[in-house]
Amino acid sequence: MKRFKIAIIDDYQKVAMTYGDWSYIQDHTDITVFSEYIGGEDRLIELLAPFDIICIMRERTLITESLVANLPNLQLIISTGPRNAAINLEAVKARGIEIANTGYVDSGAPELAWTLLMSIARHIPQENAALKNGKWQTTVGADLKGKTIGIIGLGNIGSRIAIIAKAFEMEVISWSPGLSTEEAALKGVRAVNKAELFSTADFVSIHMVLSESSKGIIKLKDMELMKPGAFLINTSRGPLINEADLIKILSERKIAGAALDVFDQEPLPANHPFRTLENVLATPHIGYVTNNTYQVFFEDTRNAILNWLLNRIPS
Repeated sequence: MKRFKIAIIDDYQKVAMTYGDWSYIQDHTDITVFSEYIGGEDRLIELLAPFDIICIMRERTLITESLVANLPNLQLIISTGPRNAAINLEAVKARGIEIANTGYVDSGAPELAWTLLMSIARHIPQENAALKNGKWQTTVGADLKGKTIGIIGLGNIGSRIAIIAKAFEMEVISWSPGLSTEEAALKGVRAVNKAELFSTADFVSIHMVLSESSKGIIKLKDMELMKPGAFLINTSRGPLINEADLIKILSERKIAGAALDVFDQEPLPANHPFRTLENVLATPHIGYVTNNTYQVFFEDTRNAILNWLLNRIPS
């Protein structure tokens, strides 16, 4: 009987198989875990061609039409999260490849967004580094109470950020295409136009879905409206902001700083300016990298494999 080949890719922390019992799957299949980012499509084709099942982490690797066309053995793709914009669904379906998705825990992203906001406002990384180097109180932090936060995108995550902001006694304003005054008011938020948000907010936090219409929605002209002491936080998707424009604004110190968890290219290149700019607090896309989220991701991945196998392996 054929032993199916399974690839688990982009498991950066090497933890996928520590969640749940994989013993039955290991008894009946050959599993290969790729913990390093594979990168280019030619290399992906070379490494993944033998596999019947590929388990992917949402949006870490592009599943393109040409990639799918060059994976002759592929029968099943399992993706973490309920949707994955990195998968060319039409190409996958045209090949007759099955797709399974996992559940999701939606608390990680807003928690990280607020963590970054507070960390950059109070210079936590700098003060921690200074303390470990024998120094004491080297910066002066920004207050939250009485300040204005501008939320771009008042959906599930943006609405949670608004609730947290009000707990800190902040003024909350919001803008996104199509956001009505009535919809914002129902959430206790004041809807404003884009220019007013950027010109009046002390903190701008981005919480939009990336699409063709939202790509590059934040440009140089928007960020030039920001106060010199304002901060920009992006835990949504990197391409929502024109990256070159953001680098220019930060390099010229037109704003106080940016806290970023997402980037145009991930992993972030070793020589990227975001790694060295002093007014950037950057984390490696860890918004959903939490124990509870991974528990759901990888246990659901395991269960999807089990269900697929049980229909193909004689009992």
